[in-house]
Amino acid sequence: MNDDPATQTPKQDSTTPLPFTPGDSASRLNIQIQKILVPVDFSSCSGRALSYAIGFAQQFKASIALIHVVELNYMGTGLGEIEVPLLENELRENASRQLDSLLETAVRAGVTAEAHLRLGRPWYEMTEAARTLGADLVIMGTHGYTGLKHVLMGSTAERVVRHAPCPVLIVREREREFLQPPTEPVQPPPAA
Repeated sequence: MNDDPATQTPKQDSTTPLPFTPGDSASRLNIQIQKILVPVDFSSCSGRALSYAIGFAQQFKASIALIHVVELNYMGTGLGEIEVPLLENELRENASRQLDSLLETAVRAGVTAEAHLRLGRPWYEMTEAARTLGADLVIMGTHGYTGLKHVLMGSTAERVVRHAPCPVLIVREREREFLQPPTEPVQPPPAA
């Protein structure tokens, strides 16, 4: 009996047949990606995700849809009244400028791109955008919060993975690169 896992043939469950025969080059999967949704929060981590998305878009001749979600928390601040409509407009204008900058980055790389700005809960708006825009893939960054910070802040990436209508590729801030040749990560645009 061969105990070496590297040379063993995996057991196949009769209820879940593989869509291809392992090792059979004639039966490769035909992956077609036409639209990639890229949620951005203008951090270096989302810049890395955009770098990956540009690489995927170039390879698959896909378009990119950038999305940023402005989340307003209407909790009291202890600093007195805040003029919510003014704050919302300022956040939208700032986000719009930064989205335009990232959009230019994608276009300069030869990728067809569009930008979307939404207001609401980030994970919900991102999954709805994936659904309504017909995204074939979501590529997004994660800050990798753990412990108390994760409990208090939650994980937008985790919720998107759970609710997205398509596959999601998570790009961590510190990881081994697989972009070949390595590209410079997209730098976040300066905040206004």
